[in-house]
Amino acid sequence: MTRMPHCKTLVVEDGEDFRRFLCSTLMETTECEIVGEASDGLQAVNQAEKLQPDLILLDLGLPTLNGIQAARRIRQLSPNSKILFVSQNSSPEIAQGALKVGAHGYLVKSDMTELTSAISTVLTGAQFISSRLKQP
Repeated sequence: MTRMPHCKTLVVEDGEDFRRFLCSTLMETTECEIVGEASDGLQAVNQAEKLQPDLILLDLGLPTLNGIQAARRIRQLSPNSKILFVSQNSSPEIAQGALKVGAHGYLVKSDMTELTSAISTVLTGAQFISSRLKQP
């Protein structure tokens, strides 16, 4: 497995248990440093502007602003941040909509085994989509 570059990461997830799981998985399996956490879309936008992270793991179903709305604002306030949506929604149309607002990847929560490859893919500037969404 190739070593991942060190990256500052913002984790945005409204479910506290899943947010903790994401953070611990990142710390165990990647070179990512968690620089911030948010549990709603507005917090995500504010944190992204303040922290200018390299990577943002962003849930779709968030309170205050949903992930798509938050991503639109983040693209303007932190243009160099790479956004990887992590969502339980496995609709290809939703995933395409998420990528259209400027996200670099879309990972379905049930495909968490793909998390590290998703992160390394988006950090290299390529686009990542969960394998289950690539099925014809």
